[in-house]
Amino acid sequence: MRIAIALMCFAWPAFGQGTIITTPNDGSQGAIVTTPNDGTQGTIIISPVDGSETVLPDVKEDEVRAASGTGAELRGLDKTSGTVTPFSIAVGETAAVGRLEVTLGECRYPEDNPTGEGYAWLTILDPNRENVLFDGWMVASSPALNALDHARYDVWVIRCTTA
Repeated sequence: MRIAIALMCFAWPAFGQGTIITTPNDGSQGAIVTTPNDGTQGTIIISPVDGSETVLPDVKEDEVRAASGTGAELRGLDKTSGTVTPFSIAVGETAAVGRLEVTLGECRYPEDNPTGEGYAWLTILDPNRENVLFDGWMVASSPALNALDHARYDVWVIRCTTA
């Protein structure tokens, strides 16, 4: 037990350098904050869906800013057959992955590097069971960070699209 606690104490600073996703409990689509793994202090400022701007404390205006895409490129996997299906979806549209329905609510990316990262707000539901399986942000560079938990299907974000 003491060894595990000591390892956690020494490894703890490394955990603060990854991606952090915040979504408020009030149902709004919150902000995404990232800190690069190279030790530099960078922050992405995300505007909420209502159009107002959210600036996090101690963030300079010349930091990296995020822009909204018109759609997203995603991939779906049927784990039973091993079939990978790439598909594109526009904001507000719904696409089928097997028996699941995937709806894209928002897709955001850094303004200075549109192909470098993508954050997509997805709602995934199973219409046969009438329940929501996933509702939140998925990060393209870290698909396991906030992933769909389904026995047969997997869905992940590749990038945002702008046209």
